[in-house]
Amino acid sequence: MNERTGLDLCEAFYILRLGGRNMSLKLYLSAAASMVVVQSSAVAAQEGAEKVSAASAFGAREDIMDVSLSPDGQRLAIVRAVPTRGQAVMVVGIDGTNSKVILAANGNPDRLRGCRWSAASRLVCTYVLRNDGGDGPLLFSRMVAIDADGGNMKLLSARTNIRALGVAQNGGEVIDWLGGDAGKADGRNVLMTRMLVPEQTTGTHTADSREGVAVERVDTLTLKRTLVEPPRGRSAEFITDGHGVVRVMGVQPPGSYGYNASRISYSYRKAGTRDWTPLSTLMLVASGTTGFNPVAVDPDLDVVYGFEPKDGRQALYRILLDGSMKRELVYANPDVDVDGLIRIGRQNRVVGASYATDKRYTIFFDPELKTLARSLSRAIPNLPLITFVDASADEKKLVLFAGSDVDPGKYYIYDKTSREMAEILPVRPQLGKTTLSPVKPVSYAAADGTQVPGYLTLPAGSSGKGLPAIVLPHGGPGARDEWGFDWLAQYFASRGYAVLQPNFRGSAGYGDAWFQNNGFQSWRVAVGDVNDGGRWLLSQGIAAPGKLAVLGWSYGGYAALQSPALDPDLFKAIVAIAPVTDLETLRSEARNFTNFPQVDAFIGHGDHVRAGSPAQNVTAIRAPVLLFHGDWDANVGVGESRMMASRLRGAGKSVEYVELPKLDHQLADDAARADMLERSDAFIARAIGK
Repeated sequence: MNERTGLDLCEAFYILRLGGRNMSLKLYLSAAASMVVVQSSAVAAQEGAEKVSAASAFGAREDIMDVSLSPDGQRLAIVRAVPTRGQAVMVVGIDGTNSKVILAANGNPDRLRGCRWSAASRLVCTYVLRNDGGDGPLLFSRMVAIDADGGNMKLLSARTNIRALGVAQNGGEVIDWLGGDAGKADGRNVLMTRMLVPEQTTGTHTADSREGVAVERVDTLTLKRTLVEPPRGRSAEFITDGHGVVRVMGVQPPGSYGYNASRISYSYRKAGTRDWTPLSTLMLVASGTTGFNPVAVDPDLDVVYGFEPKDGRQALYRILLDGSMKRELVYANPDVDVDGLIRIGRQNRVVGASYATDKRYTIFFDPELKTLARSLSRAIPNLPLITFVDASADEKKLVLFAGSDVDPGKYYIYDKTSREMAEILPVRPQLGKTTLSPVKPVSYAAADGTQVPGYLTLPAGSSGKGLPAIVLPHGGPGARDEWGFDWLAQYFASRGYAVLQPNFRGSAGYGDAWFQNNGFQSWRVAVGDVNDGGRWLLSQGIAAPGKLAVLGWSYGGYAALQSPALDPDLFKAIVAIAPVTDLETLRSEARNFTNFPQVDAFIGHGDHVRAGSPAQNVTAIRAPVLLFHGDWDANVGVGESRMMASRLRGAGKSVEYVELPKLDHQLADDAARADMLERSDAFIARAIGK
C-alpha cells in the first residue's frame, strides 16, 4: 500500500521612513552577484524584456522559489528557477559577495522543494522524485545535507533494505532545528521523522517489525542517527517544543485492508515526563475535519496551539499541557475561518494568526513583531501582503516577503539592530516593466440570493464594460482564491479580458455551511455559483453578450467542464487544465493508496457520482473544449483527460487536447506554460469572435 504524496495538488538605493527615522534600503545583490551560473529564465527574460511575449513573461515560473537565512545571519540560500523546468540553489553572503550555485535539479523528473540551514555552514535540502510503478506514478521525497560551498553532500533520508515489505515514499521531514545549538558555528543536528516499514521475517531473526513514523536525532555531517521516539501504534505525526523535546504525538490507526482509519488520536506529554496523556481526536470527514487539530507547542506558556470549529468556522485555541487540559480561545472571526498560524525563527515560535476576508490579515501576539509589522507597512505601503519567511538564530535579522495585486512581490532582509532593510530579489523580474491590473474584491447574488464573494480583474486602463470575459474557478475544491497577484488572471487581463475568480460554495475558508458537502458531492451548488458568476458579468455589462468563457485548473477544470450540465449555452468556450472528469475514475486512482477511505468518503456514493462527472455528460456540452494534461500527473491521472477527449470526439463535439510529456499536475515548465497561455488565448478568441 502506497502513501498519497503531494495531494491537492541590479544595484539600487532607496530612502524609506521606518519607525520615525530615515533608513537606507540597499539592494545587496548586484546584477553580477545575483546571476546563477546556469542563467535563470526569469533573469534572461528581464534582460530581453522587449523581445519576450506576454505569454512567456506571465508563464515563466517564479524566479525565486525559496529563501533561507543562515543561523548566524550572514548568508542566504536561494532556490531559483532554471530553464525550463529546473531549479538551482545559490548561496550568497548578505553583502552580495561570494555567490555560488551549490546544487541543481533539472525537473525531469527530480525537483528541489526547498532548503534550510542546519548550521552556519550546512544546508538540508529536499528533493521530490517520481517513479512509475505498476499502480501508476509515485512521488518520493528525499533529503540531502550539503556544505554551503557545495561540498560533502550526503543523503540524509534513511535507507531501507531489500527485506522491506513496502516503500518509504516519504524521506522524512525536519521537525526541530535544535535552535539551542544550531546558532553555533558547529551546530548541525536536527530532529527528523523517519517512516519505518516492516521487514520480511522469513530466514532471519533481525527483521524490524515496526511500522509508522519515528523521530531520530541526525547529525547532518556524520549521518549518525539516534532514535528519539519509536513508532507507536502506527504513529503519523510528532510535534516538538522547538527546543528538541517531543511534546505531542498523533496516531492514525490502520483501518480495514491496510488503509488508514479516518481518525487521528493525539496525545501529549507533561513537561519533564515521558508518559503520554490523551489530548484530542481529529475525525477526517467528507466536509472537512472535526475535533482539535494541534499544530505547535509553546514551551514558555506550556500550551499547544491548534484549530477547532467554533460556531461553524475554524478558530484558534490553545490548551495547557500541565494536565489540567484548560482550553482558551485565542482568536476567532465571525465571518471566515482562522486558517493560519504565524511562526518565526528556528524554534518556530508562535507569534500570530491569520485569516482572509476580502484580503489576508494577520493578528500578532508578539508585541515587537506587531510594532515592526506596522512600521514595515508604512515603509512599503504599496506592498501590503507582508510575510515573515525566516530569521537568524537570534532573530536579529529577518527575511520577509512583500507583494500586492499589481506586484508579484519581492524578498527583503531586515536588520533589527541597524534598522536597515534591503531588497534581495524580485519574484518575477520579467514582469518588472509590465503594467498589471488591480484586483477588486466583489460579491454577486447566486440564483438563491446567496452573496458569493470573489475577485474581479479588469484590463488596466479599460472602461470595464463590454469586454470579453473569463470566469476562472479555483482548484481544490477545498481551497479559495485570495487578493493578490495571480499569473493566470493577470495574463488574461493583459490580453483584454475581464476575469472573475469566484469563491463558490464548496470553497474553504468560509466555514462549514459554505463548504457544504464539498465541491463534488454538492457540485450543483458549487458549479451553479460559478455559472451565476458568468451571468453577473453579463448583467453588469462587464462581459459583452456572447463573449463569455470559463477556464479552470484541477477542480476548476472540472467545474468548467461540468458547467454545461446546468447551462449549456452560458459559456462559449471551455478550457480545462489537468481536470477531474469522472468521479468514479478519480476514486479508482486512489484505491492503491493508504488514504483511499478518505478519498472514497470525499467523493461519496449516489446519483451525484454519475450526474456530477463531465465525461458522463458530454452531450450537454455545446461550446468548444480545450484540454491540457501532463502525463506525469500524480494528482489527477492523465487518463481522465484522455477519456474526456475521446468521449467528446465520439459525440461529435469540438475538442482540442494537448498532452504534455513528463509534466505533473502543476505543469511547472516555463515553455509549456507559455504555450498553454498562448493556445488558450487564441482558442477563446476564436470561439467568442474576439
